[in-house]
Amino acid sequence: MREADQQPGRSTSGTGVARRDVLRILAAAPLAVFAIACEDVDRAAQHASDSLAQAAKDGVPYVPQFYTATEFALARVLADRILPADERSGSASDAGVPEFLDFLMTAYPDMQEPMRKGLAWMDDATQSRFQKTFVACSPEEQSALLDEIAYPKRAADKVKDGVTFFSRFRDLTASGFWSSRIGVKDLQYLGNVPQTSWTGCPPEALAKLGVSYT
Repeated sequence: MREADQQPGRSTSGTGVARRDVLRILAAAPLAVFAIACEDVDRAAQHASDSLAQAAKDGVPYVPQFYTATEFALARVLADRILPADERSGSASDAGVPEFLDFLMTAYPDMQEPMRKGLAWMDDATQSRFQKTFVACSPEEQSALLDEIAYPKRAADKVKDGVTFFSRFRDLTASGFWSSRIGVKDLQYLGNVPQTSWTGCPPEALAKLGVSYT
C-alpha cells in the first residue's frame, strides 16, 4: 500500500481536504487533459506497485499488455530521461512508471494510437539523425533530440509531432512517478509517523507561538 493510502480520511489543517486526496489530485492533475479519473490513477499505481513486487519476487521481468518489447524498452528509457535517479530518489522506471503507463494504455484504448505513433516518431527521428534507435543512442545523442522537442515555444515546426508526443509522455510520466511510493517520498510527505514518546512541543515552536507550558 502506498504511504499516501495509509491514513485515508485524515484531514489537513482542518481544511476538510484529506492528505491522501491531495496526493491523488497532484498525481492526476497532469492527466486532466486525457480525462483520466483519479480512481484510474490509483488503479494504475497499484498495478505498477504490484508488478514491481511480483517481478522482484519471481525474478522474471514484467510482460507488458499493450507495449511490444521494443516499445516498452523505449518507454522505459524515455521515462528515465525525464525523471532520472538522483540523490533523493530512484528513477521513473524504479517507481514503476512503465508499468503504470502500460495499465493506462489498456484501460484507455483511445490513447494507444498516439502513444504508438509517438514512440515510432522517436525512433524515426534518431534513425534519420544517428542511424540507430533511440534506445541504442548515446545519452548525448538522446539529449540532442530531446532538446529539440522538450521546449514547445522554441521547437521547429518540423518536429511538432515529436513535441506533442513528448509533452504528453512527460505528463504521463509525472503522474506515474508521483503516484508511486518513490514519488511520494520524493515529495517528502511523511504521513503520520508513530512516535515512541512525546516530550512536548519543541521550544522553538513554543517561542514562535508566544506560549509556554508554565
